Amino acid sequence: MPNINFDKIIPDIYAGLNVVSREMVGFIPAVLRDTGLERAAEGETIRVPLPEAGAPTAIVPGMTVPAGSDTAMDYVDMVIDKAYTSSFHWNGKEEKGVKNSGQHGKCLSDQFADAFRKLANMVEQDCALAAIAGASRATGTAGTRPFGTAGDLTDIANLAQILDDNGAPKTSRKLVLSSSAMANLRGKQSLLLKVNESGTDKFLRTGYTDPIEGFAIFNSAGLARHVKGAGTGYVTNLTASLEEGATSIGVDTGSGKILAGDIVTFAGDDNKYVVGKELASAGNLIINKNGLRESLADGVAVTVGNTYTPSVGFTENALVLIARAPDLPDVGDSALDSTLVVDPVSGLPFEIRVYGGYREVRFEVGLAWGVKCIKPEHCALLLG
Repeated sequence: MPNINFDKIIPDIYAGLNVVSREMVGFIPAVLRDTGLERAAEGETIRVPLPEAGAPTAIVPGMTVPAGSDTAMDYVDMVIDKAYTSSFHWNGKEEKGVKNSGQHGKCLSDQFADAFRKLANMVEQDCALAAIAGASRATGTAGTRPFGTAGDLTDIANLAQILDDNGAPKTSRKLVLSSSAMANLRGKQSLLLKVNESGTDKFLRTGYTDPIEGFAIFNSAGLARHVKGAGTGYVTNLTASLEEGATSIGVDTGSGKILAGDIVTFAGDDNKYVVGKELASAGNLIINKNGLRESLADGVAVTVGNTYTPSVGFTENALVLIARAPDLPDVGDSALDSTLVVDPVSGLPFEIRVYGGYREVRFEVGLAWGVKCIKPEHCALLLG
């Protein structure tokens, strides 16, 4: 079988990659990424450790070193649940015609750019979905764009308060805004545009700014509207009152589904809790950690919030993205050649393979990935 020399098209591949690198400014560069060069199979489980130190103990001087308080390493299992390729074909007639026009390199580069973009968009959407379903609590008003009042950054302050109350670290905080929230930030928050007040003209010139109130700002088109479930009429069904921190809440009398990512409130408690698991009928309603902020009694009405467009504030370690080259038999397959390129901005390892057919070749860009919110208490939603 003839060999394909990838060296001839590497410049075209990287030209396409550079386009994607400049466009990915949402979740992918903001989350904690595990993007090793080894391959991974769809359905493969990868264990992510959650290390903790032992409980504090009083100091008691003595000649014997105390045993201390040992801890069992906790962990979260993540699954590589997606493995996709984006491909395109060239035959001799097409290649010759395009080469005669002098546009072969540009066409090839644009096709690779489109393949990178399509796979990256899928990863971005999965990151957004994981954040929405995994967040601890929410702030803001569903259906009302954040930052709508000029000179008012209360929305960010309230988001920071949730993370502060949950004990999230103040370092590596990220805020990924929906397009509508970003538009209001750019259009109405003039204090960020004034060099004498913000200290820089970066926001005015580029549309992006230095961290605001501890949050590095990103923008994502992957943040689509979350349409609420049809759940209604549910009431708590408890044998005893639940204390702060509870995440499993018995409910009954209602009907319809409450979806993961729905926002629920309990009568007498102003906190907006994020549902972590779909509830189809009476049973246990699961909210994400840190759980309840107030005690909860039996017979309390449950209200499901309206459909919303989210923005997400989180610390880098709250969302983990694992991305690998797709699995392959040890003996290889019928590809004529392959190479791996790593996007310098997102860190995504795209694998490129070329397959020979009858007077035609198939170029393929592949990626396998999985994403999960492993620290819900370090993640919160800003409703819009």
